Amino acid sequence: MLEKLQIIKQRFDEVNDLIIQPDIISDQQRYTKLMKEYKDLKLIVDKGEIYKEATDNVAEAEEIIADGSDAEMVDMAKMQLEEAKETIEKLEEEIRFMLIPKDPDDAKNVVVEVRAGTGGDEASIFAGDLYRMYSKYCSDKGWRVDVVSQSDGTSGGFKEIIFEVSGEDVYGTLKFEAGVHRVQRVPQTETQGRVHTSAATVMVLPEAEEFDYELDMTEVRIERTTSTGPGGQSVNTTYSAIKLHHEPTGMIVSCQDQKSSHKNLEKALKVLRSRLYDLELAKQQAADSEKRKSMVSSGDRSAKIRTYNYPQGRVTDHRIGLTLYDLSNIINGDIQKIIDELMLAENTELLKASDDVI
Repeated sequence: MLEKLQIIKQRFDEVNDLIIQPDIISDQQRYTKLMKEYKDLKLIVDKGEIYKEATDNVAEAEEIIADGSDAEMVDMAKMQLEEAKETIEKLEEEIRFMLIPKDPDDAKNVVVEVRAGTGGDEASIFAGDLYRMYSKYCSDKGWRVDVVSQSDGTSGGFKEIIFEVSGEDVYGTLKFEAGVHRVQRVPQTETQGRVHTSAATVMVLPEAEEFDYELDMTEVRIERTTSTGPGGQSVNTTYSAIKLHHEPTGMIVSCQDQKSSHKNLEKALKVLRSRLYDLELAKQQAADSEKRKSMVSSGDRSAKIRTYNYPQGRVTDHRIGLTLYDLSNIINGDIQKIIDELMLAENTELLKASDDVI
């Protein structure tokens, strides 16, 4: 472990020197990547210093015990040895998890797409509930949420809503939410009190920067139309709404949330670029057996991942068999406890799969 930590310390010192070089600072792309690496390495280096101190304490205590000349010092050393060994065991486990190679996309912002599935109007209402759940969670985390586009349901909620989330390590946190979410409850539209099952699909796409995915604009047809729906005097009078047609894939992205055509185009391109980048990631994951086998964040959007059962007040995450009887708080944004368990499960899987981790 100490040898591994020493190698990391050497890389940390190297990165520390690089980030103050003028040519690095002027290269925004490289500087951003190095700063992210610096922050990640610093966490391990700081933990490594505590680990090194604990191993030094063990060596010191063992030396005093071996000498045996001072009975009182030996007793104190035995206590110190026991405490240090417990600390080392705990630190080694923490460091093992920290040494797991991180997904470089985890630090990215995301584009989240929530779509009503089976269940008619109730599915749209549930999609609205999910959007509010994520909005509240993001707000509590200090993250920014910006709606890109929305299609309202006839009885409330959304047939579809697409929004951006900006903050720290957003994708690494929200990626576990991708998949099919089910709700079991008596719909507002149900007159006989029967419990129905409805569904909504959540897609979480890492936001692709221009240097992540180079979009060929000759393959994109831009359609400008007037906005529809609420929005004030500019609605239906200016061609501010944008619809992008990506010819090779047939993808269509619309955005009319902003009054400015330029801003709508910028947002729509961001969503399109993120979708295409996600397609590339899916191809890479399909070729990676370990990622493909991961039951926690497989990226399979057809997989049923979670059920929200209102009559029993429970939420069950089917990937890890976690059931919590705290539905009212969870649907109001308190999903951190679920995400923590999913992160732990995935890290455990990655730890088993990694041959390089000590």
